[in-house]
Amino acid sequence: IAHLFSGFPGVIGCTDGTHIPVIAPSVNEGDYVNRKSFHSINVQIICDAANIITNVEAKWPGSVHDSQIFRECTLSTKFGHGEFTGYLLGDRGYPCLPYFLTPYPDPEPGPQQRYNLANCRTRARIEMTIGMLKARFQCLQRLRVTPERACDIIVACVILHNIATIRGEHCPSEPNSSDPNHEHPDPPTDIQDGRAVRDTICHNHFF
Repeated sequence: IAHLFSGFPGVIGCTDGTHIPVIAPSVNEGDYVNRKSFHSINVQIICDAANIITNVEAKWPGSVHDSQIFRECTLSTKFGHGEFTGYLLGDRGYPCLPYFLTPYPDPEPGPQQRYNLANCRTRARIEMTIGMLKARFQCLQRLRVTPERACDIIVACVILHNIATIRGEHCPSEPNSSDPNHEHPDPPTDIQDGRAVRDTICHNHFF
């Protein structure tokens, strides 16, 4: 990944999910109802420090949890096999893994709080990127097509966003810092190895 993050060691991407509203489909309608009771596609987005979207998963119904999407995506398998050097950052909607670092749920004063602050500030980039994507493409406020077609449109918008970002084109409006269509349900259980990596980074970089 070309653009690395500063202020947090070894980070090569930030990850989050965003819900793209869709009309109620005629098949498997209930699968698309998310925790906020509207129909959506839950889209996983990973970005770099320059707001380039480096990976997108746009195929999951709104009822599917962020952690399941990441667990079943090809990129997760590649990280697990050691094909990338560096870490992804995510919120507490994801498990803490050796290559995927999340905040401490109840940080102790000092290093853990500083780690969480750095994690949060770095993850602001993915919130900004999602905001830019939706500002550029107002159709993503609600797609009135089948889920399959909606997924194609979302991916096309991501590609066009990257082209616009690389060319330095102005974003049509200020992106929101928070995503009203994203939810943060109870986090999954952390993986022990992930917690050990998180503790090591916290000890080495945030004391």
